[in-house]
Amino acid sequence: MNKTTYILPAFVVVLVVVLSSIFVVDEREKALVLRFGQIKAVKEEPGLGFKVPLLDEVVTYDDRILSLDTETIEVTPSDDRRLVVDAFARYRIADVVQFRQAVGVGGVRVAEDRLQGILNAQIREVLGADQVTSDTILSEDRGELMIRIRDQARGEALSLGLDVVDVRLKQTNLPAQNLEATFARMRAEREREAADEIARGNEAAQRVRALADRTVVETLSEAEREANVIRGEADAERNSIFADSYGADPEFFAFYRSLQAYENAIRGGNSTMVMTPDSQFFDYFRNEGEITPTAPIETPASLENVEPAKDPVAPTAADVAEEMEATEPQDEEDSDAVDGPASDTSPVGEPQPEETN
Repeated sequence: MNKTTYILPAFVVVLVVVLSSIFVVDEREKALVLRFGQIKAVKEEPGLGFKVPLLDEVVTYDDRILSLDTETIEVTPSDDRRLVVDAFARYRIADVVQFRQAVGVGGVRVAEDRLQGILNAQIREVLGADQVTSDTILSEDRGELMIRIRDQARGEALSLGLDVVDVRLKQTNLPAQNLEATFARMRAEREREAADEIARGNEAAQRVRALADRTVVETLSEAEREANVIRGEADAERNSIFADSYGADPEFFAFYRSLQAYENAIRGGNSTMVMTPDSQFFDYFRNEGEITPTAPIETPASLENVEPAKDPVAPTAADVAEEMEATEPQDEEDSDAVDGPASDTSPVGEPQPEETN
């Protein structure tokens, strides 16, 4: 009975000591064995580890890749256009001994604060370097800039026992106070481009209209020239026909011209013509046996002696008027008179007007 009383407590004490001296390291962790704050052992492989109970302390750190979102900062590229940059980083604890010595008991929280300062400094240095403009940051060269930031930050983070795996720029925006000015500048640029396009369009339209007007003028001029040529040829042919007909039968030509004179003189319902019955104007109204010999028929100048138009292609109005005056009877306005003397339009002779009451 007495042995059982002592063996059982001793067994419990031994069990507690053994369990206190054993610790387990997960595959996602690394462990440090500390004795009075000093590093006594490093356990980086997963499995069981041993320590001195009550004297040693086990501290574990995450061995996975961790994420850090940096605070939004403002950078000024070489073109003096301020940008608001929001970035994040991926890192892992590469050396737990150096990490413990660098951050002490602060652990990951202190390490992230220091790493954030390193990243912000490198972001400002890289994005504010020469020949790096806001357009470069927003272009395809953005990836190269992020690689430069990662490499420079990795070199400084090794002193903390950290390995910077990647750095990314999430957002690159303009400050709120600069947005309106930027939008105004963009609007002005687009309006300028629109004005240039409108000006070029108006210039092209003016060229098209000028070409169309020129074509119209040339077409009308050509048509008028051809019309004058045709008109001149027709007048020449008409004069030739008149000359041939007069030369073939002067008596018939005189008869034909007299009929035209009758038609023009007696036209209308209120015309009055006063002349003697034996006037030569009505010679062709008498019977053939009653025609008395009269003075020679006064006819226009011989068409045989008519000089051709100076310009057969385009005769002038004066030439046509002069030619028609020699072949046409007087206008009916000269013969139309109410209760007054009538003019003689006969080609035969000069009628003697008489006055009537």
